[in-house]
This record gives sequence, C-alpha cells and structure tokens, in this order.
Amino acid sequence: MAEFKVVIGTKDGKSHQKELKGAEAEALHNKNLGDKVSGDLLGFAGYEFLITGGSDNCGFPMRKGIQKPRHKIMIGKSVGYSGKDRNKKKQKGLLQRRTVCGERITNFIRQVNLKVLTPGAQPLGEEPQEKAKE
Repeated sequence: MAEFKVVIGTKDGKSHQKELKGAEAEALHNKNLGDKVSGDLLGFAGYEFLITGGSDNCGFPMRKGIQKPRHKIMIGKSVGYSGKDRNKKKQKGLLQRRTVCGERITNFIRQVNLKVLTPGAQPLGEEPQEKAKE
C-alpha cells in the first residue's frame, strides 16, 4: 500500500505537510513530475496542484528526464547537486556523479512536493468548519 508525505508550497512562501494513505495516496501513484493533480482526490476540496519534486525512501531527489527508479548521472549545478565539499575550492564547470531517482511516483517515493495552482475555498492547514464545531 502506498504512503506519502506531501509538502504543499503556497504563493506566500509557506508550506504545509500532510500524510497520505490509502485512496488519497493512490491518486498520486504513477504520476510524473510536472503533472497536475486535483485536490479533491487528496482531501483538499477545490484545489489544483502541480507536482514539482520529491524524494525516495533513501533521500535521493526526483529528477525530470530519468526513467529508471534510481540512476547515477554526471551533473553540475542543478537538482541533486550540493557542491558542498569543504576540502575543494569551487571550480567552474565541475561535474560530479550523483544518484537521483526517476520522475515517476512509485512505491519507492516517500515525499512528494506540490505547488498550489488553484486555491480552494478552505485555507490550507485549517480543519473544516464542521469538525471544528464538534
């Protein structure tokens, strides 16, 4: 069964987290980076999200254009490259071999980053009014 931690970024710079399990998590399964997802499937009525990134269970970042679940590639400054090595000075054009995972959301993915495209009526991070009254 799929289980994801979803991090939702808003235009005001804030982020919200939610654990998805069961049917909500299955809505993200086999989606790719750059796909749009309806918030109704994830429990956010009226919202529309864009999948912007994520990481697998070992912490390797997702990268667009990679089809394999996990792959080693030579990259410069971009997704998956930290460039933080205290013993070496920064060089122009330096490439390093880094492990990244593919762009498709599979069972190995644990965190999915989303960006709000269309906000819903209920603000993120607040419980619905019916539950708040109880």
